Amino acid sequence: MIRWKGKAVCRGIVCGPAAVLKRDERVKRQKTADPAAEISRLESALEEAKGQLEKLYKRAAAEVGEDSAAIFEVHRMMLEDEDYLDAARNLIAGESINAEYAVSVTGDNFSEMFAGMEDEYMKARAADVRDVSVRLVRCLRGEEEPDFSSLPPSVVFADDLTPSETVRLDKSRILAFVTVHGSVNSHTAILARTMSIPAVVGVPVDFEKLKNGSPVVVDAFSGEVIADPDGETLAAAEKRMAEERENAELLQSLKGKENITKDGHRVELFANVGSVSDVGYALENDAGGIGLFRSEFLYLGRNDYPGEEEQYQAYRQVLQIMAGKKVVIRTLDIGADKQAAYFGLEKEENPAMGFRAIRLCLTRPKIFKTQLRALLRAARYGNLSVMYPMITSGEEIKRIYALVAEAEAELKSEGIPYKIPEQGIMIETPAAAVISDLLAGSVDFFSVGTNDLTQYMLAIDRQNEKLDEFYDPHHEAVLRTIRLVVENAHRAGKWVGICGELGADASLTETFLRIGVDELSVSPSMILRLRKKISEIRLDG
Repeated sequence: MIRWKGKAVCRGIVCGPAAVLKRDERVKRQKTADPAAEISRLESALEEAKGQLEKLYKRAAAEVGEDSAAIFEVHRMMLEDEDYLDAARNLIAGESINAEYAVSVTGDNFSEMFAGMEDEYMKARAADVRDVSVRLVRCLRGEEEPDFSSLPPSVVFADDLTPSETVRLDKSRILAFVTVHGSVNSHTAILARTMSIPAVVGVPVDFEKLKNGSPVVVDAFSGEVIADPDGETLAAAEKRMAEERENAELLQSLKGKENITKDGHRVELFANVGSVSDVGYALENDAGGIGLFRSEFLYLGRNDYPGEEEQYQAYRQVLQIMAGKKVVIRTLDIGADKQAAYFGLEKEENPAMGFRAIRLCLTRPKIFKTQLRALLRAARYGNLSVMYPMITSGEEIKRIYALVAEAEAELKSEGIPYKIPEQGIMIETPAAAVISDLLAGSVDFFSVGTNDLTQYMLAIDRQNEKLDEFYDPHHEAVLRTIRLVVENAHRAGKWVGICGELGADASLTETFLRIGVDELSVSPSMILRLRKKISEIRLDG
């Protein structure tokens, strides 16, 4: 049994035979006596490649939607990039070499250039350059595109999968795919999520030890891949697969139905997600929207701050995938239990009450404004709401709005399109709850973060195991506080959601509905269970 660890980009768990895809991309350098003829061959191959991409675009648009298919329009634009084409032409003319080799070298050079960039989004474009170059070489050679139609149901393993290969995969025959290279921001990963194919990238597979047909387990929740699993591991995986099938059956029976009580009271059920890769899982479980999108994933696990463009692309992608459904993005909440070394945060005795979330953002306005600019730019692509964490006063809201105004003015002066989204705050401090009547007039909505609110109300560190017996999230003080917040919000005509763990507590669902909570945002796997619970509740009488 061999275990490998990678990054999950589309969730699921599967068992099945391995199908190892190998391609020969070696290109020989050959001298030519007629560079002009080679350049002419290149121009013909360019037109053929553009035709192929047009067909791929139409297929992808039909299967995964126009937003996801747009990558093939990007590829077509790459084939018209004069820097790329001039580099290839100059190699042919200057060194009298064959067009295939010139394209291969140019593709490698441009791919390495993108891969070396700091911006994660731009770094992920290295795979797109490779895809375009491989396609062009294939056209020059007169080769057909790989045919996956005869592949039996398998877990596909490859050094990497290009977007064009991914979209041509027959979904009914692909159990999952695993790649050595690739990133969670690559277009291949985006397509995998859109097509709901479990996928893990960045897996250090030893292809010498993995043979076609070998049994494998792919856990695209944890990112673990197991080759030749023993009986116990296989049984555990099959049990989890059965649970997933049961959940899928529940999904089919409840999908498309309203979250409505027996007597007609309706509540919104949204999903909490931690990254772009979780969005497909939210849709798969029929979430009405995203009630908490944690933007910290863009800042964690790296050595420097994400740029505006990277953030903009991530937020836009989420909004486009959600296709008009509400997406509530929480601004940066670094600090306490979420640390990134490059922020240079000092060690604190009580970090949960320390320099974190909105306090960090307001004292480091450059970092915060970069995120605000990205959010305002992305807001044009969907139904965006922005949520600010750890608020304690109206003064903080005024300072936030001042920075939003600065970001808006900058974008306007630069001629960059933008939109001001709905803006709300998290109620997770007792201070914000107590003065929620005063805060309600300044914002568009409240979202109650019950995890922090409970620990602050009870003066208990929720991560201190010694205090578990004293930690009571059902404490009457917590429930009365939530009721107060809802009443104050509704009096001002604003909606209220719950995005903490209590929202998924089915024993409190009826209580929350009676209090008047408008929206519950929970982990995707809990949405259908709560829908079932809501359908069994009668509030009148």
